[in-house]
Amino acid sequence: MNIPQQILPLIAPDRLPLQPEAVDAAALADAGEIIEAVRSRGEAALREFAQRFGEIDAGDPLLLGRHDMQAAASRLDPQDLRAIESAAERIEAFARVQRGSLSPVEVPVPGGVAGHTIEPVASAGCYAPGGRYPLPSSVLMTAIPARVAGVERVVVASPRPADATLAAAMVAGADQLLCVGGAQAIAALAFGLPSLDPVDFICGPGNRWVTAAKKIVHGRVGIDMLAGPSELAVIADSSADPAMIASDLLAQAEHDVAARPILIAVGAEAPALVERIRQQVIAQLTTLPTEATAREAFANSFAVCVERSEEAAAIADRLAPEHLQILTQDADALAARVRHAGAIFIGTASAEVFGDYGAGPNHTLPTGATARFSAGLSVFSFLRVRTYLNMKHAPAELIGETARLARLEGLEAHARAAEARLQVD
Repeated sequence: MNIPQQILPLIAPDRLPLQPEAVDAAALADAGEIIEAVRSRGEAALREFAQRFGEIDAGDPLLLGRHDMQAAASRLDPQDLRAIESAAERIEAFARVQRGSLSPVEVPVPGGVAGHTIEPVASAGCYAPGGRYPLPSSVLMTAIPARVAGVERVVVASPRPADATLAAAMVAGADQLLCVGGAQAIAALAFGLPSLDPVDFICGPGNRWVTAAKKIVHGRVGIDMLAGPSELAVIADSSADPAMIASDLLAQAEHDVAARPILIAVGAEAPALVERIRQQVIAQLTTLPTEATAREAFANSFAVCVERSEEAAAIADRLAPEHLQILTQDADALAARVRHAGAIFIGTASAEVFGDYGAGPNHTLPTGATARFSAGLSVFSFLRVRTYLNMKHAPAELIGETARLARLEGLEAHARAAEARLQVD
């Protein structure tokens, strides 16, 4: 069989390719023009863009409510609706445990107490892509953690929403659904419309224009992350099934032509394992309905061969991939060595696709090595830790030290404000 060289080409461990930027200049320029038009001209501009990009027809509603979501749910095959509901239950259960792990605190300080409270944002906009395929799973992954966090108002935005998307919004507890996508949807969420109040926080995956728009409005609203092309790194040794690994890599590749399938093969038989997996990728591609997308995505793929597990962990940490799947005999021990990854899937049964579709943890994850300093979307993303200070009296020692430090910095008004408390009982 003739194996195209662009599928999992072998590279040296010290030659790892640079991670792609999440936002490019052209997308920023395009998104900036759209955002400014929607900000200045409101709904009229939003409708123009939505119609230009085929998201709505003239006269179609921009916003749908709970009644529309319920009607869509009633049109679904009952088994499809039950699958959405089951995923929602697992996502909610995981989010509730996460929420319970974060608690208010209070500690004594001189003259009183200090502490923090946990406060949700008031409103959130949850973006779900709808271009190539409807993605009800993204609705569940964004809107459910928001609701569990205590967010009062949740708006989903998704272009050309399918019944499954609307049903997922209903199950997740969304209040409204904006039938628009792209940078124009981000602008509407950030600046509002006559029928839509602006939100405080925007989250969810999207294309390069969505990501660029999120970068532009960040500061006016909070955002979860700037997500680039999706990626999966698989660490495997000779105990792993080449056909299974190929299926996992193909599942990632069919997301988008910019997706990045990566293989890290471990052990003396690593080069032979790479070749067997390559053969399986080609064989499975021929029967895949999404072959064109997946085949193009494999142009972004590569494979690395190492001798030891610790080398594989070091490469994983350098890549800091969005998804890391470990299919080795020492999977648990190897997972414990890895410090940087958006999410880790340990062992044969822990398929990355289970994470995509609601085993529990969130599938909205950092890409492009940003897992080195950030985490995926979760209930924590919608919460703020707010501190307070409640002092019944100000001890003289604290007043004196505060005033001295203030004067060291040349801030006399600060020092006098502290010393004014000498007169307070």
